[in-house]
Amino acid sequence: MTTSPPRGAAAALPRDVVTGLTHLLCDADGNLFPSEEPAFVASAAVTNRFLAELGDPRRFTPEELRLATTGMNFRTTARRLATEAGRPEVDVEPWVAEEKRAVTAHLGGHLRPHEPTTAALTALSAHLRLAAVSSSALGRLAACFTATGLDGLIPPDRRFSAEDSLPVPTSKPDPAVYLFACESLGTAPAAGLAVEDSVPGALSAVRAGCPTVGNLLFVQPGERAERETALREAGVLTVVSSWQELADLVLPVLTGGGR
Repeated sequence: MTTSPPRGAAAALPRDVVTGLTHLLCDADGNLFPSEEPAFVASAAVTNRFLAELGDPRRFTPEELRLATTGMNFRTTARRLATEAGRPEVDVEPWVAEEKRAVTAHLGGHLRPHEPTTAALTALSAHLRLAAVSSSALGRLAACFTATGLDGLIPPDRRFSAEDSLPVPTSKPDPAVYLFACESLGTAPAAGLAVEDSVPGALSAVRAGCPTVGNLLFVQPGERAERETALREAGVLTVVSSWQELADLVLPVLTGGGR
């Protein structure tokens, strides 16, 4: 029987997995930057107006909405809410556009560079090609990458959105966006190390065949223990607490220094 490593300990990644890597596939929100909490401030305002139009008396605080929908895009959330309100026929697309506008504007003005993350990603980029694989819209990603100073590390042609990049929009845990990203990048899923902070994201990557690592960097402290357990159950190879911790696991092998 396989024994899980102690909570809080990042197990070494299998050497054969690391030596076969060509790409680092990074979830964006809550993983590359702490965007989820501020995004839900703007999203909750739109969600509550949508519920009012549906005639649904429910209202969400930003934190309630975050806990209920982490890893899902707004289209999926809106459709679910409409169905629960007995209005599955409602056209959610105008609300999707409004939520995208509101959240993008809020994040563009709120986020700032996180220097330890930038430093670790820069070191990793010398050995792996970086890409972003997200459920979020490309416009939202653009605002976040610019605000956090990550445009140079993951340019627009290496950002993939389950909302905008696919023929039919979807959301994680559907593996479609990871499969599309790997095909577009010309790499096999096994050669793309995915890094995810959420369980739906981890399931998406694992189901696509990508070796996957969980990242707790921007997860709320009180939620980390439960999230770590859930990520391991979703099939991640290990769980780290920062991008530097991931770099410390991967770079010694890629540079020939690992045993």
